[in-house]
Amino acid sequence: MDKVLLFTLCVLFLSCVESCTFLPVMDVNVSKTINRGDQVAKVEFKDCDMNSLHLQSADPDFTITVNGEIIALNPVAVGGTRRTFFVLVQLDVGLKSVKVNLMFSLLQEEQETNKGILKRFKRRWSPPPFNILENDLGPYPKDIEEITSDSAATHNVYYTFSGPGFDEHPVGVFTLHRETGMLTVHKPVDREEFPSFTLITNVYDRRTHEKTDDALPIIIIVDDVNDNAPTFSDSLQITTLEQSNAGTVVGKVNATDRDQEGTSHVKIRYTLLDGLDRFSINSETGVITTVTNSLDREVKDKYLVTVQIKDMDGAVNGLSNTGTATITLADINDNPPTFTKALYEANVKENEVDKLVLRIPVEDKDLINTPNWVSKFIITKGNENGHFRIDTDPKTNEGLLYLTKAINYEKTQNVNLEILARNVAELTGTSAKWQTVPVAVAVSNIDEGPEFTAPTIRFNVKENTPNGTLIGSYTAVDPETKSSQGITYYKISDPGSWINVDKNTGELRVANTIDRESHFVQDGTYNLTMKAVDASSKTGTGTVIIVVEDVNDNMPKLPSSELALCEKEGQFGSVLVVAEDKDQSPFSSPFIFSLPPDHDGKWTVTKYNDTTATLSQVKDLPTGIYEVPVDVKDLQGFGQKQVAKVRICQCREGVCLAKDTSSSLGPLALLAMLLPLVLLLLLALLLIFFCVTKKEKMEFEDVGDSGGILLKSNTEAPGEEVDSSLITVPTLGVDSGVKDSFKGSMGNTGWQGNKTSSIMGVMDNGIYKSGVVTNNVQDYYSTQYDNQYGTQQFNGGQFVGGGVDFDSRYFTQNSGFHHLWQTNGRYLQQKLVSLGTEDERYADDIIHSYKFEGVGSAAGSVGCCSNHGDSDNLDFLNTIGPKFKNLAEVCKKT
Repeated sequence: MDKVLLFTLCVLFLSCVESCTFLPVMDVNVSKTINRGDQVAKVEFKDCDMNSLHLQSADPDFTITVNGEIIALNPVAVGGTRRTFFVLVQLDVGLKSVKVNLMFSLLQEEQETNKGILKRFKRRWSPPPFNILENDLGPYPKDIEEITSDSAATHNVYYTFSGPGFDEHPVGVFTLHRETGMLTVHKPVDREEFPSFTLITNVYDRRTHEKTDDALPIIIIVDDVNDNAPTFSDSLQITTLEQSNAGTVVGKVNATDRDQEGTSHVKIRYTLLDGLDRFSINSETGVITTVTNSLDREVKDKYLVTVQIKDMDGAVNGLSNTGTATITLADINDNPPTFTKALYEANVKENEVDKLVLRIPVEDKDLINTPNWVSKFIITKGNENGHFRIDTDPKTNEGLLYLTKAINYEKTQNVNLEILARNVAELTGTSAKWQTVPVAVAVSNIDEGPEFTAPTIRFNVKENTPNGTLIGSYTAVDPETKSSQGITYYKISDPGSWINVDKNTGELRVANTIDRESHFVQDGTYNLTMKAVDASSKTGTGTVIIVVEDVNDNMPKLPSSELALCEKEGQFGSVLVVAEDKDQSPFSSPFIFSLPPDHDGKWTVTKYNDTTATLSQVKDLPTGIYEVPVDVKDLQGFGQKQVAKVRICQCREGVCLAKDTSSSLGPLALLAMLLPLVLLLLLALLLIFFCVTKKEKMEFEDVGDSGGILLKSNTEAPGEEVDSSLITVPTLGVDSGVKDSFKGSMGNTGWQGNKTSSIMGVMDNGIYKSGVVTNNVQDYYSTQYDNQYGTQQFNGGQFVGGGVDFDSRYFTQNSGFHHLWQTNGRYLQQKLVSLGTEDERYADDIIHSYKFEGVGSAAGSVGCCSNHGDSDNLDFLNTIGPKFKNLAEVCKKT
């Protein structure tokens, strides 16, 4: 750009010595259609060195020769009346241009189409697009073309226009002369920013200011000049594998150019300026390839090559740019790890374990911390006894040789190992092989403790062997001297204290009874751990395994639990009897089952399998428990008579029913059966007590409702159920005219009376309740009992009363009963008052003003015996012996 500016200044001020001249504008008359190969015009140069000139057409449809001839490369139709393009002239001092206007005359067209007949041509208000050269150096302002409307022939007109380049961005590039219509450009224009402009032109009458013609769009095209050098569009970082074959594609360079597409201004050519001994580049595509197969990352891992990109298809006058492409070589595993020494040596002490013996360094030229570099070590020889292992240090990549199993110096003084080093990844691109190295390990001797003749020793001993019996001896020797001199022996563990060890000789003798069936014996063996101590107090240990041989010291046993035999109507049942013998074969099963000669004939026994027999019922037997004697012997005939307990019962799904249905009765059941008799005896004693009590006339005080304690049924809670047949109710004689004097019933097992009377007394939880009479018996009971004791009920075995109804005739004819009633009633009232003042537990059982809780109160009885619990539970009946079975069955049916 500096050269172009300098050249322009030289031309303007005639201060340069350049003498080459040519016409800056050429108007050429052409036909409407230009054929390919037609010479359109010729640029005339004066005083110019034609060898130093470089000519180029800005229009791809035309080319220019070195002598200035403009030739059509393609058929061209001249649109409108003109077509404009530029020819660029590159001089030594800069770039200049020639504007070529291809003019097409309408008159000529008329002549061509009308066989030479001449007609007057009227200029139309539709000019073709105008062309300006981008970044033209001027001078400015520069006239482009004069616009004339057809209406100017009949009107005195003026012109206006608007649009981008005038009153819109970019403002001030163009102007249109108001009077003449001359279009003028005032500054350079960058085509890459504004490739064209469209301005709207209007024509008006100067007097009326009305439009005299339609609005005209004026198109101004900015012709491209090669003012932009190509640039790289992508990063120039490229990676390829080392040792690649020649011709391998490395990568691609991409470039762009801002100039007009489809022209030579954007046709880029790629060139490598260096690195040609290793790489090449396709000049059209920018693809880089290798030209050798010797690229070695370990020699050089990165190459910097200079790439040039030049437009105009690489022409001399093309604009260019350069960039540095970085080609990085990726690693392959073409180098095995190598050892730094030809031989490694190490020392270990005998009996040492879990010790790091040696570090083995290796070198690898491949990329660090990759599978091509990380080493793996393998012991290929000398480790047949498994004394060593080798690992890899993840930080240093060294081999770590460990001693994992103790070495006995007396057996091995030297160990020769061979260790191979390889990588995680396989070798590629090389003929090299994995390497190995020898490792010599020397074993040092140390003073060791005594060693038993074998780590373990086994002895077979029969169980129940007598105490003091010699089993054998277990001795040790000094590894250095091979002698047992001065060694003493001790027990470390003897779980059952079955063995004694001789301190000086190592002899083993039985100390206690050896029992094969003991829990100390596992899988028929008993283990004893011994310790040998030499004169320097060094020790060695060993294990004695005693194989306990079985003897027939156990007889078969029957289970002590009951065997359930389900009762089936119309058929006899059977059960399986399983025997167990702790001995092993041949002192155990198969067992022999039989019944003793004196059996009762109610059962038979048959063999089911080696350890089980079937015990079958052969007679009809009632439910209950039976003890059946059975002889059981092992295979050697060792056994005795035993008892099998069989329960015959009613079953449900093979299981005896709950025991509360048992027919056996126990002591508690007998007590429950005698309890009603005891109650009757107490009632008789109470009646006698009433009869001998001093008579005294007393009256009841009507205190209303007792608040829930003295209930109207004369009972507070459920009482004991008493068979009505055990209670004798006295009958009072009355005539037929007397109405029913007493009505009552006892629920479930209660009693009823018709035209009878009895003293009203009930034992309820041990508390006695009774009514009290006065002299006016008829009035008192006709009111008090009718109102208070109309109906009382105790459901579920409780007392049910239908009320008490008295009649004066009844008491007139039965004065003895009347007198007894008055005497007892008077006594009870005195007794109640007396009990209320006594400081004893009976004072809590008389009438108190407790609030009535209603039927079914959750509080229950508040009597003295409420804390005695429920005495109605009859579960104890299940434990009553078989002697009461028949009695229980009879009571149950009743």
